[in-house]
Amino acid sequence: MSGPWAVVIGVGNEYRGDDGVGPAVAQRLENLGIPGVVVTVSDGEPTSLLDIWTGMDLAVVIDAVRSEPAVAGRVRSTGVDLLPHPGAASSHSLGIQDALPLGRALGRLPGSLVVIAVDVACLDPGAGLSEPVAAAVPLAAEAVVRELRRAAPTSRSQR
Repeated sequence: MSGPWAVVIGVGNEYRGDDGVGPAVAQRLENLGIPGVVVTVSDGEPTSLLDIWTGMDLAVVIDAVRSEPAVAGRVRSTGVDLLPHPGAASSHSLGIQDALPLGRALGRLPGSLVVIAVDVACLDPGAGLSEPVAAAVPLAAEAVVRELRRAAPTSRSQR
């Protein structure tokens, strides 16, 4: 079997309340041991994201987002182009949208990029997810699995 074709990146900080949703979903997916898929966690720093997704057919990024109006625990699957402007989208000061222009300039983008966005309730310091965001973890994991199945190379989807 060849190397991995996809990467799942849980972006966030588990010590900032709901910002830990990305790592929580990544842990859930890591436990599934999906063949051909690397699962990792990132703080969202742009060059780190480039290092992680370069050479992959698909990158699925799970990230906490602040939306207006916010519906804590809402899970959406979207392309990066459909996210609100960078300051309003990610719960971090830098993130996915900052990595895109750099990745394009350096030729270091994945073949396809999907964002699983989870609306957050609280980003205060401290460990633990709010109740609605914790309840969204399995839903976000299911959304990732759907994206992986949809994009799986034909030879790999025949399991």
